[in-house]
Amino acid sequence: MGVLTNKEQEEPLHSGEVFNLWSYLSSTKGTLVTLQVLINHCGEHDLKTFLEDLLENVLTQEEQQVETLLKEAGIRLPPAPPDRPNVEVQDIPAGARFNDSEIAVLVQKELMAERILCSYITGIANREDLRTMFSEFGEQKEEYELKLLKITKDKGWMVSPPLNIK
Repeated sequence: MGVLTNKEQEEPLHSGEVFNLWSYLSSTKGTLVTLQVLINHCGEHDLKTFLEDLLENVLTQEEQQVETLLKEAGIRLPPAPPDRPNVEVQDIPAGARFNDSEIAVLVQKELMAERILCSYITGIANREDLRTMFSEFGEQKEEYELKLLKITKDKGWMVSPPLNIK
């Protein structure tokens, strides 16, 4: 067993690791499709570029890494929803389209929830490679949250709670 040899890749995944890896992969696959839809709705260039970068350089890579881990462990992969076709934003009726500020809020909430989940998985993992991987995932999410916060502030979409000035 890997536990005795200190070879972490030979250590079996415990049931909590399997469940959370599988759930994380299933959620990531759904988020990828959701981002495809939001990119179609996005009219603001900087936000659209951000979303495309997030999709390609973060979520797609995370999906591949977790998928590889589950395959190596012999775990059946969750199904993936079908990809969405690209459409032009002007082809979406105004009443059915997400506004750019709404897209930013939705993505910010998703990044925050995923960062919390990464922290949880880091905490329950016994294997150091899983702890490292999800710690890095969480750091990436935080980095992208900050990028999105900057875009939100620059575009004037930031809605802060009332200030307590006395």
